[in-house]
Amino acid sequence: MAGKLNGRVAVVTGSSSGNGRAIAIALAREGAHIVCSDLKKSALSGGYEKDIEIDTDDVIAQAGGKATFVAADASRAADVQSVIDHAVRTFGRLDIMVNNAGVFTGLHNIIDETEDQYDFTMNINAKGVWLGCKYAITQFMKQGPMKSSTGADLRGRVVNIASIGGLVGLALEPAYCASKGAVVNLTRELALDFAPERINVNAICPGFLATAMVRSFLEKDETNKLLHDLTPWPRVGAAEDVARAAVFLASDDAEWMTGSMLTVDGAFTAR
Repeated sequence: MAGKLNGRVAVVTGSSSGNGRAIAIALAREGAHIVCSDLKKSALSGGYEKDIEIDTDDVIAQAGGKATFVAADASRAADVQSVIDHAVRTFGRLDIMVNNAGVFTGLHNIIDETEDQYDFTMNINAKGVWLGCKYAITQFMKQGPMKSSTGADLRGRVVNIASIGGLVGLALEPAYCASKGAVVNLTRELALDFAPERINVNAICPGFLATAMVRSFLEKDETNKLLHDLTPWPRVGAAEDVARAAVFLASDDAEWMTGSMLTVDGAFTAR
């Protein structure tokens, strides 16, 4: 398989379902070698993937790409380090880190939200991204640079999956918004620190998407209408919309982009 990412090595966390699955497949389609990482190899039930019964790495392999899977908890430092080590051991280096793993505990105000729900959300959504960035950038700094299509020496690219909830408030999502706001500003900070090293650090902020995480809302007429009414574009998003943005940010097309929050939200945040 050849494309914009031919021969590059990418880690995608939360790759078994939804955005992560679509991103891993899209990167592989452009020629990247993929290390898939998630708690479980199989996809979440209730997703919208047409081939949901086939694991992500197998989908990639069946299409002629190279992929491997490592079970890992994105909130555990040792697990994240092991994923990076596996990428280097298997493919020789690491070029792209996609910190996608995330959780959502449902709608509730801060009075009803429990401390356990807050801790769980922050551990995966914020700390998980922090760990992914920490160990990926450490590896980028240890290895030799890669040549871009323009001839520049680049050390690596980080793509963090944030949310519109990191840019604006979403009602009844206090911990989720706090966690995604942390991802947004961590992305900006790391972009500043590592721009001199030519390490790109960007984030994607998706809007409302048809994934297993929000299926319960889409299946109810009232909340389905609400999500569509809130999105100016005449449909809610799909994981593939996010995946195409991730390919762009991981490619040489985005060489001079860093510290950017790329909204993929059907104009939700344009108001």
